[in-house]
Amino acid sequence: MQLVYNILKAPIRFFKLLYGWTVHWARSPRAPWALFGIAFIESSFFPIPPDVLLIAMVLAERKKWIRNAVICTIGSVLGALFGYFIGWSLYESVGKLIVNTYHLQPTMELVGRKYTENAFLAIFTAAFTPIPYKIITIAAGLFKISLVTLVIASVIGRAGRFFIVAGALRIFGARIEKSIEKYFDIFSIIFILLLIGGFFAIKLLK
Repeated sequence: MQLVYNILKAPIRFFKLLYGWTVHWARSPRAPWALFGIAFIESSFFPIPPDVLLIAMVLAERKKWIRNAVICTIGSVLGALFGYFIGWSLYESVGKLIVNTYHLQPTMELVGRKYTENAFLAIFTAAFTPIPYKIITIAAGLFKISLVTLVIASVIGRAGRFFIVAGALRIFGARIEKSIEKYFDIFSIIFILLLIGGFFAIKLLK
């Protein structure tokens, strides 16, 4: 573990700074607008999920967990429509650029196959889990998936995810916050290893 810590010391230090900045900024009056904006753009091209700011905002003001979960859900679903538009009419220019930037070509092919099997399940799974949601929304437009299917599956999946996260923090917020601060280095290492594992998993789909 010590060897892993030494190798990842710089990224861990970066995450500590980012975490401190996010928690401090989450108390700003403009934080809800930022949450909406991040949730919107994450559904189409932005790499960082809105959960990061959602968690910080709920920890800062746990009584507003419902409001923040609603904002996150609305922003994400509206962003999904924008991602759909990119896939439907701008794929050759904007869509391909996004897919190539994140090296998601094999994932796009996999999503296309999943859409032929069960489009609703594919969208819901990506909306609820850490799967890059932008690839799902862009692919939905590219493969001309029903907008009704996209919206319903996105609302259920995204609301389920964000309300569970916010609700858990509302109930266990103080305990979770202390655990994050106490074991931050371990959480950072796990997060980095998950990112690396996700990268290799995408590579294996080729």
